[in-house]
Amino acid sequence: MTILARLEFWKEQGAISTEQQAHLASLSRRQPFSLSLELNLLLYAGVLAFVAGLGWTVSTWSQQLGDVLVLAVLSIILAASFWYSFSRASAWSVAEVVSPTAIFDYVLYLGCLVWCVELAYLERRFHVLSGQWDLYLLATALLFFFLAYRFDNRFVLSLALSSLAGWFGLTISHWPSHQDTTYRGYALVYCLVIGAAGAILERLNVKQHFFTTYLNVAANVLFWAILSGVFDWRDHGLWLVGLLIACAASLAWGVKRRQFVFVAYAAVYGYVGVSWRIISNAMDSTFVLVYFVFTAIAMIAMLVQIGRRFGRPE
Repeated sequence: MTILARLEFWKEQGAISTEQQAHLASLSRRQPFSLSLELNLLLYAGVLAFVAGLGWTVSTWSQQLGDVLVLAVLSIILAASFWYSFSRASAWSVAEVVSPTAIFDYVLYLGCLVWCVELAYLERRFHVLSGQWDLYLLATALLFFFLAYRFDNRFVLSLALSSLAGWFGLTISHWPSHQDTTYRGYALVYCLVIGAAGAILERLNVKQHFFTTYLNVAANVLFWAILSGVFDWRDHGLWLVGLLIACAASLAWGVKRRQFVFVAYAAVYGYVGVSWRIISNAMDSTFVLVYFVFTAIAMIAMLVQIGRRFGRPE
């Protein structure tokens, strides 16, 4: 039996999907395939690495270079990035818009990240707003929302949602103090706000493809907030019930919309929360080791089977 015949047989048996059969068949015929997603991720990671290096250089050598030179370099990069974006942009549309050039999205992303670096440098050196970072975060979130919708960029939308989360009080420095119920409250309100905003904009047919980004960010923040309650010794039972409800909702949504990532959220976050409650009082290290070995294998096998059944998310 040839490879193509085996692939056809596996498809008929339900072992692989039609898309997987077509992809594997094209590979067996030595046909070219697209690396667009992988290359895009690498390029975005390259931009992020460049800005991280730029930020390190500014923070390390700012006294030797001087404020004028640092601000001049940052301002030139920022102005050039935004000038390129506005000068090359296509007409705005409520529907999805294709990037006008091959490097357009990366230049826009570079400009947004440099904006953050320059804003942080201005506040650190000159205390323009006397340390009122909430105002910086809110202004940055509004700017990024505008840029994301104007230029149709989901990475910039993610930056906007992250900045808005910071304005709500969800900064990285606060997550270690996960026992503080105040920040869990902020997290729940934040999820409600962005979830409702994303749903309303989808209903209005405004950048409908952005809705998944809203849901992904809201789902992760919601699960982290609930898990912090599960890890807390106070009222952990109530938070565990909330975790199970959230997992069931995420699973139902992923199955209904055939989006594997939400099924994975339900499985992984649910596994972490339930496992914590099971082993938190365990005194036998052997039991803990055996538990994680067998349950981790079962979890991976389950996700593989679900992935084969529902395919990759659209």
